[in-house]
Amino acid sequence: MKPLLVLPLLAALHGAADAADTLYTGGPIVTMDDRQPQAEAVVVRDGDIAFVGTRADALSFSPGARQVDLQGRTLVPGFIDSHGHVSGVGLQALSANLLPAPDGDGNAIPALQDIMRRFRAAATLPGGYRVLIGFGYDDSQLAEKRHPTRTELDAIATDIPVILMHQSGHLGAYNSKALEQAGINVDTPDPEGGVIRREPGSRVPDGVLEESAHTLALARLMPALSIEQAMAMLEAGQALYMKHGYTTAQDGKTDAGTLAMLPMAGKAGRLKIDVVAYPDIQVALDSPAMRGPYYGPDYIDHFRIGGVKISLDGSPQGKTAWLSQPYYKAPAGEKAEYAGYPAYSDAQADALIGKAWGNGWQVLAHANGDAAIDQFIRAVAAAEAAHPDKRLLPVLIHGQTLRRDQVGELRRLGIFPSLFPMHTYYWGDWHRDSVLGPKRAENISPTRWVLDAGMVFTSHHDAPVVFPDAMRVLDATVNRTTRSGRVLGPAQRVTQEQALKSITLWAARQYAEEARKGSIETGKRADLVVLSDNPLTIAPANLHTIQVLRTIKDGNVVYNAEEREK
Repeated sequence: MKPLLVLPLLAALHGAADAADTLYTGGPIVTMDDRQPQAEAVVVRDGDIAFVGTRADALSFSPGARQVDLQGRTLVPGFIDSHGHVSGVGLQALSANLLPAPDGDGNAIPALQDIMRRFRAAATLPGGYRVLIGFGYDDSQLAEKRHPTRTELDAIATDIPVILMHQSGHLGAYNSKALEQAGINVDTPDPEGGVIRREPGSRVPDGVLEESAHTLALARLMPALSIEQAMAMLEAGQALYMKHGYTTAQDGKTDAGTLAMLPMAGKAGRLKIDVVAYPDIQVALDSPAMRGPYYGPDYIDHFRIGGVKISLDGSPQGKTAWLSQPYYKAPAGEKAEYAGYPAYSDAQADALIGKAWGNGWQVLAHANGDAAIDQFIRAVAAAEAAHPDKRLLPVLIHGQTLRRDQVGELRRLGIFPSLFPMHTYYWGDWHRDSVLGPKRAENISPTRWVLDAGMVFTSHHDAPVVFPDAMRVLDATVNRTTRSGRVLGPAQRVTQEQALKSITLWAARQYAEEARKGSIETGKRADLVVLSDNPLTIAPANLHTIQVLRTIKDGNVVYNAEEREK
């Protein structure tokens, strides 16, 4: 890979932001500013964008600036993660990779077993880490088209708990030892908002746990990590974000331990990009952090708390999302009219969201199924009616089965849609053939409906559900091409510029940070990304081939692909 040229000093890329001005020129500069969409040069000073315009004017503005020759590469604003779990990405560092192709080799149950055996033999786990975890199996991509069972996991090990986490994060498969240590047996009832799957014709758990059953068991089995181990996991997740060009990351549904750790990571200088936490709503209600200095619009050591998150249902690909109409093909053991289930009753959802509103907290609501979206719409309407003085920009997360009539309600209530078009690639065929059927699947993550209603949207990756790969996000948002090469919902496709705005300018708007992020404009933070190609002019089918070469946060290079090659 041809290195970027820095004149006169290579150290300009790595020097402190306040040592001197840095001038970027020599390649396309895509600003995302409609008043000045393209520029020849950008000058960075003290971590801010000080000038945007022609090269000649930039040299007059800062004649002594250190010059970075882009050599035809493209400069764009730093990418903003509108929904993900940066601390959860670090868990993958302590987990076996069970993802199916193209991200891994987990394409059949025997392959999952072999991966876990090799992982146990090779893994160097922290002291006291007496559990084997694999992350990312996907029943829709397994040759068997089903979840692995308790007995199949017992074939991996019986002396240690084995947990295979579904790619959605909403389900898991457990071996007998794991079920025993989690206290799950034939007499254990299903918890509220969850299901313990059973062997046919009996009450014996088959090893697969859904939703709250999975999260409760996982909480019992996960070993306690030291602060240092937790910070190391966070750094591993952050590194993956920076590799893909993200300069702002979200930690959605932050647990109490992580909420306490993140400010410490910031103080220790271990946050290189901005991290916005949205604690689980039930954690937030009892947390003094929600009334401390980290809650609010300003970052302290690259960290702030932006609001709260509530999960109203489950996963469409896992068939636990709450729909208004039945699944196209019901899961094994369920009746034909099965349509998933809610995480909360209407009364519970109204009460929790109402409390958040009363506290002035922005609410992010995970709602995949249209029945869950209806529940969120009703709860927001009630909260806004009870607090007419508060406009809090609630956010719908995922909205996979958002109906056209619901889009109008989002606009009426001021609900911001953060959609998940990456599903069209990863699970589009599964949605069409098993989850929703051909008609409903066409309109998953209906970005065009949102634009046609005069609104904007963000497009996210939900890492660690999938890798935080910004180019895959763009590709899926523009092309909506499935693994098999079908186009799922061509009427919902958007332009390359709109897709790029969904991870830059519009994402900054979701966070109410558009005055300082999201575009290359004078006065904004120097959050920038150098790309191998121009995402606005490359053939749409090749968007996923663009490489992130540099990630620049506040004027400092925090990821350098060319250094990694050395």
